[in-house]
Amino acid sequence: MKEIIIWVTIAVYILGLVAIGFVTGRKSKNVADFTVGGRNAGAWLSALSYGTAYFSAVMFVGYAGKTGLSFGLWGVLAGIGNAVFGSLLAWLLLARKTRDVSSRLKLKTMPEFFEKRYGSKAMRTFSAVIIFIFLVPYSASVYSGLASVAQVLLGISDTVFLIIIAVLAIILITFGGYLVQARADFVQGIVMMVGMVLLLIFVVRSDKVGGLAGLAEYAKTEAGLPTMNASQWVSLMATVLMTSFGTWGLPQMVQKYFGIKNDEQAKRGIIISTGFALLIAGGGYFIGSLCHRYYTVGVDMPQADFIVPHMLADSNLPNILLGVIIVLLLSASVSTLCSVTLSAGSALSIDLVKSKIRPEMSDKKSGMLTKIFCILFIILSYFVATTKTPILDMMSYSWGIISGSFLAPYVLALYCKKLTKAGAWSGILTGFCIAIVPAACKLLELCGVTGALVLKLLSQGPLFACIAMVASIVVCLLVSFATQKKAQKEVSDFFYNGVVETE
Repeated sequence: MKEIIIWVTIAVYILGLVAIGFVTGRKSKNVADFTVGGRNAGAWLSALSYGTAYFSAVMFVGYAGKTGLSFGLWGVLAGIGNAVFGSLLAWLLLARKTRDVSSRLKLKTMPEFFEKRYGSKAMRTFSAVIIFIFLVPYSASVYSGLASVAQVLLGISDTVFLIIIAVLAIILITFGGYLVQARADFVQGIVMMVGMVLLLIFVVRSDKVGGLAGLAEYAKTEAGLPTMNASQWVSLMATVLMTSFGTWGLPQMVQKYFGIKNDEQAKRGIIISTGFALLIAGGGYFIGSLCHRYYTVGVDMPQADFIVPHMLADSNLPNILLGVIIVLLLSASVSTLCSVTLSAGSALSIDLVKSKIRPEMSDKKSGMLTKIFCILFIILSYFVATTKTPILDMMSYSWGIISGSFLAPYVLALYCKKLTKAGAWSGILTGFCIAIVPAACKLLELCGVTGALVLKLLSQGPLFACIAMVASIVVCLLVSFATQKKAQKEVSDFFYNGVVETE
């Protein structure tokens, strides 16, 4: 009976998304509709689309379990940081300015943003290739998070479950791109909020936790609020900063601002996005932080990527709620997968093929090519997920390399008119070279190189990501001020004041 209820709940969810895809997909008429939704998204649609792209099974399963295991209740700081820095501050500083630039210049992708600001087709091509390649590990981490859910909560082969997710993502993307995705994200965002509230109530009231009194008792223990040394604080802060500021340079997040209808909707989106992040991220990390209340390290503590699924299985949740929670994880993961896939696919089709190889390509063919690249991306992500790399590592490689490379030239461009092409390139390459170190060490391990230094560095993704972002900003500014050129002025003047009339 339990399995029937869970599968019926999942089936209702999937049928609902397919219906949204079928109805909304017919409204997608051109590439602008497919990539930025016709720039007509309201505050709730934009904010929930941003939030559901931000949080997936990677956070709920991978990061929540790992931070809870390592830091106990201190892990909740990651959720608070995501809400304050990854949502509130990001929307305050980036949303309105990005919406203005993308609307005036009719930008559809992040690489196109770089070309218009720095007058460099090479930068557009380079960023498109980097985005497609290094979003694959992040997408794969979403698959891995769902794999542990399938094994623990559903008792089925992770292969079957992941194929279902891949097919669902392909359906949503190929039906109509951003239009379908944003409306699906709105529904999924509501599911996530309702599911998280119910989950928090039932988990806190469970026998394992013991209600508020049990929480108070847990907070007094060394496992609940451990005394941490400097190294542990650095590790925690690196996780907080990477998962918060890392979103500032990710194309799937930045392009959410492109579709906002107007400045007023952008203002309202600040509040909605922050509230959503505080509930979802704060709640997710809080649940993970209770893992020592459920298990004992070295005795019955599951592997990090399986901690949260086992906690949910051992909380004696009502069958219908367990079904809702699985749908919550599905919602978060499918929306993230769609956002990442759309960003990666459009980067190759629009910013590489149409921009550099086949500029005469029609909008219709460009849209079809984007869908083909999206399907290819989803398949590649599945195969990368089979390497069994820890979820946290895969995500940190992806976010570190992409945000380490592109955060500086994107964010600084919104506020600093004196940035030069040389400065932007220097920042991109500096961030890339620093952030790729852990990923390169992972490749060495897969090839059989297992030296102590290699094994140590491959797990330092969050720390290298933070170093890369800071170093990229510093280098970008220093080189820009050292290479001021008059030739750049016409490019920057058009970027800040120009208007493109047709989409």
